This record gives sequence, C-alpha cells and structure tokens, in this order.
Amino acid sequence: MDRDILKEYNVNLADIEREVEEIVGGEDTKRKMESTYYDSIQNFEVGSVLSGRILSALGDNIVIDCGYKSEGMIPKSEFDDPSEIKIGENVEVLLEAVEDDSGLIKLSKRKADRIRGWERVISKYKEGDIITGRVTRKIKGGLLVDMGVPIFLPASQIDVKPPGDISQYIGQEVTCRILKIDEARQNIVVSRRKLIEEERDKKKQGLLAEIAIGQVRKGVVKNIADFGAFIDLGGLDGLLHITDMSWGRISHPSEMLAIDDEVEVKILDIDKEKGKVALGLKQKSENPWLHIEEKYPVGSRVKGQVVNIMSYGAFVKLETGIEGLVHISEMSWTRRINHPTEMVAIGDMVEVVVLKIDKEKEEISLSMKQTEVNPWTVIEEKYPPGTKIKGRVRNLTNYGAFIEIEEGVDGLLHISDMSWAKKVGHPSEIVKKGDKIEAVVLSVDREKKRVALGLKQLSDDPWTREIPEKFKVGDIVTGKVTKLTNFGAFLELGKGIEGLLHISELSSEKVTNPADIVNIGDELEVRIIRIEPEARKIGLSLKKLSDTEGKGTVTSTSNSASSQQLFNETGGATEKNSGAANG
Repeated sequence: MDRDILKEYNVNLADIEREVEEIVGGEDTKRKMESTYYDSIQNFEVGSVLSGRILSALGDNIVIDCGYKSEGMIPKSEFDDPSEIKIGENVEVLLEAVEDDSGLIKLSKRKADRIRGWERVISKYKEGDIITGRVTRKIKGGLLVDMGVPIFLPASQIDVKPPGDISQYIGQEVTCRILKIDEARQNIVVSRRKLIEEERDKKKQGLLAEIAIGQVRKGVVKNIADFGAFIDLGGLDGLLHITDMSWGRISHPSEMLAIDDEVEVKILDIDKEKGKVALGLKQKSENPWLHIEEKYPVGSRVKGQVVNIMSYGAFVKLETGIEGLVHISEMSWTRRINHPTEMVAIGDMVEVVVLKIDKEKEEISLSMKQTEVNPWTVIEEKYPPGTKIKGRVRNLTNYGAFIEIEEGVDGLLHISDMSWAKKVGHPSEIVKKGDKIEAVVLSVDREKKRVALGLKQLSDDPWTREIPEKFKVGDIVTGKVTKLTNFGAFLELGKGIEGLLHISELSSEKVTNPADIVNIGDELEVRIIRIEPEARKIGLSLKKLSDTEGKGTVTSTSNSASSQQLFNETGGATEKNSGAANG
C-alpha cells in the first residue's frame, strides 16, 4: 500500500505491521508461509507433469485433484485402459493451463504419458537399437508404431520391395531398427527394411559359403523380367535367364513361371565377389542335341509342327528343344514361292526330310519337297518330244510365251515357233495371257529344267508343199493389210501366209510413208514378184499390176538388184527405200 495514502488517512504503518505479525504468528511463521507459497507456484508451472488423485467421474470427464486451489478435469478418452480409472488412484498429468474459463485447471494425461514415455525411450534406446512395437495407424508417408510413444515407420522402410497397401500392417507387431532420434522434436524414425536386409545379407553370406556349381536348389520366384526371372534361394537372389529355362522355344519367362512359384533350379555359375548366381532350369534334363544324329539321321523322314515363319523359311519343331529350318527353296519342286506363308501356317503339322545336321551350332536343315518325287526327274518320260499338251498362257515376254504344262512346270513357246509363214513381232499377236492353248513338246532339258514348245508344229509347214503349189511369181492375188511399217505393208494371203508389199512397190511415184497409200484392213490386189522358200519370203507389188509384159516373170531393171538386196537383208522388209523391182 502506498505510504502517502496511509498518511492521508492517519494510519500508522508500523501499527499495521505489528498487528499482522501478531495475527500470523511472528517472523518464523511468516517465512514458512512465504516458502510454502513459492513452492506452490513452482509446482504449478504450465507444462510441468504433476501427480494427481482421481476424485470422481463426471460424465465423460474425470475429476483430478493436484493439490491446487481448484481441481482439474481430463476426458475419459485419454485413458487407453478404462481399468485405470479408479477413485483415489494417483495418475500423472500435464498442466496445460492454471485456470480455464470455468475456473478449473486444464490437465492432460495423454500428453503426460507421452512425455514420460519419451523420457523412458531416450534413457533406454539410442540410434541403431532394435525395438518392437504395434502398428496403430496409417499416416501420410508411412505408419505410426506404438512403443510407449508413437514412432514413424516410412513406407519406403517397411520392406525390401514396395508394399502394395501399407494399411495391411495395422494391428501387427513389427520389429525395426532406429534410424534417427530427434530429441528437440521428440521424433523417432525407424526401419523394418533395414533389419530384413541385414538378415538377408547374413543368409546370403552363409549361402555363398555353402553353394557350389552343379547343385540343385529350391527357390521362390520373386520377380519376372523380359530377359528372365529372379529366384530367391533363401537370402540370395539368383538369375534364371530365359535361355536357360527350356531346351525349347519360349517368348517370355511368364510362359513358364509366375511370381511366388516354388521351383527347383541348378547352380550354373557363382560370382562370390559380386554376389551373383546364374541358375538353370533346362539343365536338370539332358540336352536333346546330344544324340541328335542317332535320333534324326540325315535322309530320315519325320513329322513336326511349324512354330515360326520368317521371310526365308519356316521353323519346324521335331520335339521340345529340337527345331529345324525348312528353307523357302526346300518347300516345293515346282511352285514359285514368294513367302513361306503361301505353303504353311504356324501350327501346321508337316512331313519333312532331314538334309543336314550341325551339332555344334544346334542347327538342322529340313526339306518339305524332298518328301515328294521331283517332277523334273521324270519330265522326259512324261513329256517326250512330239507330245501334244494343253496349257494356260502364264506369262508373255518379248521372245515368247510361258505355258503352264502342270502346276509348277512351264514350257517356253518361242516367238519363232508360233507361225510358219507369218512374221511375228510380239507373242501377243498370236496368244494372250490366260489363254488355254494346245502345243507340242519340241525338246526337254531336265538339268536346266526347260521344256521347249511349238505352236506352228501342230500343222504341216506350208512352205514344203502348199505355198510352192499355190503361188507363182507373176500371179495376181488378193490380200488383207495386217501391219504397216516404215518400210512397207504386210498382207495376209490366207492361212497365216504373209507377203511383204515393200514401200518401193506401192507406187511408181516416190512414197515416204506407206500409210499414205494403204491402211490396215484394206484388201488389195497385188502381183507376186518374188518367192523364196528357203528364206520363207513372198515379195508383192502394187505398181506392177498394169505391167502385162512381164507376166509370169520378173523383168530386171536397173533397180531390181538393189530391191532384191534390201528384201534379203530385212527378211522381206527394210526401212530403206529401194528402186523399183520388175516382176
């Protein structure tokens, strides 16, 4: 109290102090009260852990007496075990506030438990120690594990391989290694994966010390890739490569194995420094190529299934692990094959002949056509010269037409064997692609696989009798223009017999283009001025029709020798103009 105010009211301070001392019992009592007061203040600092006594239960709350002038309350939910709530029992609580709006002190049992639990953990464990706790719930990034205080188990540290749904661990007890303790934040991070890896490493070292090449071991498929499968041998993963899975053909390891399958494998190779082991599955059985020559001798006939087709041939499986190639050239004696799919499809069963075996390269050459008789070996007996055949025009070239005698066997009808008397410039003048015609076999070459055919040979040569008897030099005949060239016009005189009306014989005047005088299809009366049986040529003239003096003979002129020479040089035709020839 302010001394000036006391003077104003005539109050003696000394008298007041004396009266107070009498009331409280003197100086000693005063010091005791002050000590008790200050101790009370220190014990009730916010954030301190107090010992309290359970007084009663009030609804969902528990009333706690901590020795303060007012009680405090905590929710029943803060007691993990309801059996702990007993009237008169002591509990530890955290003082969160001295008085709240209701005049009660604010307490928390759960926070006090956490502090005491943290203190126990800090005093008992350090980084690297192993602890066991129960997973309570899933949080962002991992799991909470209860070991008196909640500790964090990251999802990446749960197992050696990423788990699918980490909530499956809730309620389970897990053993982990402490990775980090953050005392300031009261945070502990643990790893279950670390312990698993350490245990696997111990097993791995033990396994590496006892396994040997050639041993057969049981394992579990842990992972599958395009190139093979990883097998857990019990702490050590070995690689089972796709090429060591089967003696036969497989496209992907999943055709033979699935994750978690238990398999028995053979140790092929060990690299103890790198901790790598190569495994084999097919090596548990004998290599089928060991006795291949005895089982499939060259020349033997066998049946197999087409398992793969390439542009150059088809692969045929004779048994598991044994495949041979039928080259495209060994598929047919006669058919012209552009791609093997024209002959076979995957899955087809075919009969083949073994042609060649390369045991070291594990290759077998097979043939489909060798199972049949080569038609060219009997072609001479089947189609001797003089045989009449019927066939289809398969193709045309500048020099002739190819006639299909039977499937895969063609004969050549040369342009020179199409007509006795007609000059053929291109095979299309006589036949068309797709026509069915009759021809005669002229010759057979089995080695070169050639058959020569003739069309004109189906009838007699008109030059041997018909033409010499029917046509004479000087005769006037009627012919139809069938073709124009720059050196004249060809006329058909009947039954394929042609004569050449040379440009020099079209008119007494000089002619530079035969089309100026005649047209294809015109029927003309002409005089025969020349017949040459050996050269098979008939020379015609249009300008000598009025020449009656030389009827029956050819009158020589100064230009006749020149015309004859051009006629001979061109085979009855020439691109050069010549002088007039008299007949």
